[in-house]
Amino acid sequence: MKAFDWTNPYPSRRIPVFARNVVSTSHPLAAQAGLRMLLKGGSAADAAIAAAAVIMLTEPVSNGLGSDCFAILWDGQQLHGLNSSGTAPAAWNLDYFKKKYGTGADGLAAQPKRGWDAVTVPGAVAGWAALHEKFGKLPFESLLEPAIEIAERGYAVPPVVAHKWQLAADELHAQPGYAQAFMPNGRAPRIGEHFSLPQAAWTLRRIAESRGRDYYEGEIAERIAAFSKECGGAMTLDDLRGYRPMWVKPISQSYRGYELHEIPPNGQGIAALIALGICEHFDLKGMGVDTVQSQHVQIEAMKLAFADLYRYVADPRSMDVTPEQMLDPAYLASRAKLIDLKQASYPSAGRPAAGGTIYLSAADENGMMISFIQSNYMGFGSGIVVPGTGISLQNRGMGFSMDPKSANVVEGGKRPFHTIIPGFLTQGGRPVMSFGVMGGDMQPQGHLQTAIRMIDYDQQPQAACDAPRWKLNRDQTLDLESTMDRQLVDGLAQMGHKLQSVDDPYMDFGAGQFIWRMSPDDNEKGYVAASDPRRDGLAAGF
Repeated sequence: MKAFDWTNPYPSRRIPVFARNVVSTSHPLAAQAGLRMLLKGGSAADAAIAAAAVIMLTEPVSNGLGSDCFAILWDGQQLHGLNSSGTAPAAWNLDYFKKKYGTGADGLAAQPKRGWDAVTVPGAVAGWAALHEKFGKLPFESLLEPAIEIAERGYAVPPVVAHKWQLAADELHAQPGYAQAFMPNGRAPRIGEHFSLPQAAWTLRRIAESRGRDYYEGEIAERIAAFSKECGGAMTLDDLRGYRPMWVKPISQSYRGYELHEIPPNGQGIAALIALGICEHFDLKGMGVDTVQSQHVQIEAMKLAFADLYRYVADPRSMDVTPEQMLDPAYLASRAKLIDLKQASYPSAGRPAAGGTIYLSAADENGMMISFIQSNYMGFGSGIVVPGTGISLQNRGMGFSMDPKSANVVEGGKRPFHTIIPGFLTQGGRPVMSFGVMGGDMQPQGHLQTAIRMIDYDQQPQAACDAPRWKLNRDQTLDLESTMDRQLVDGLAQMGHKLQSVDDPYMDFGAGQFIWRMSPDDNEKGYVAASDPRRDGLAAGF
């Protein structure tokens, strides 16, 4: 058993939760839906599906019925990875976007941020069905009962969600179907106001009865395709019918006797592995927690990881280097040597040797643990809501490049570069923790920072979750949470880091859920769970 320091040096509204069956999500009603399944004798996978279906209603500012999802699951014997990210409509290519939107100042095809030409095939519903088929114990229809009930009866909108909803409404109100579904009374709901989405209940019932297939080849699919055609979008019924999720083998990186596991590309989880592999070449424990030197090393490692991520990662069929090459120990050692312990650097990609999001976690007393993440991207996603269905569609098309030289260049049937990543930690081949930190580019950075706090500094999960975070931006500026110690902030500035202080923890510093197994070899000892106070969440168990 890990010898945690059970104190918490950071201000917090949360306490660690100990239980043999536990669900941790960013909304209490979603956590309770998962617990309902566990109380009925369902598996952790059942709980995750029920929670995911509820949270697409209660946190629509982050995900919805038009999302993608990913999962890493420990079945009691081994890990399984699920990539249920969607593919581009068959009609998409560079010429499609050039003809429709012209070119920008850089000469590349212009790329819409919202609307139908940002929408890839939604993968989440297919992901739910795939998880249930392989690991479910309860009837699939029963898993969606809590979500159907909430869609019809509604719920009181919580504070963080209400704030983000208002910000989104200003931008998205003119997108087809958005205002009708998500702006009752002509505006976003306020804190405590009642909101329901009865049209989503119709969709959820058809999904439940067909185990998801109606979404891709039945009446739901026909409504999606018809609305696409009506609005001039490229998505067709054939695009939906041809979609299938993928079971994949997680990739991993060793660190201080543990193994961190991530989904392989097209996602950005490999960035967390690269950064962790670089950090292993430094004595972080000896540097001390929350010191300038420890944080500097982690930031510099993340810079190096992102440089390679943005250069090489795409749909794996298009990559010109493999994940194995990017994680080669000799290559990571060479990258670690680039870190100057006295000042910040601004690195470029190396050359490996040839060769808006919700996160939730659930674990049951039989030892099954699942790390699950689901997202529309950029809040509500594309802003498109299919009439009569409650389906808010993602805008993952923004993950493609319009550069013909990029491995991530847009192409029909291809999966875009993806930000959402579930994480999983093992030790000696046994499960230790299912966890994730949502929030765009923050996700691998959150994996790195929280894992190091728990492994190197023995911080218990809730303390590691509560600790102030930094976020490296694509221009290599650094956002710092306003609660970060002033001496640490000043020290990083003196080392040459370009700092910003940001007061919006919802998007800029992510929000995590953590479930740590108290003993890797004994189900009876149960779990300790944490939920991030940056959201409206809850860790609950029995």
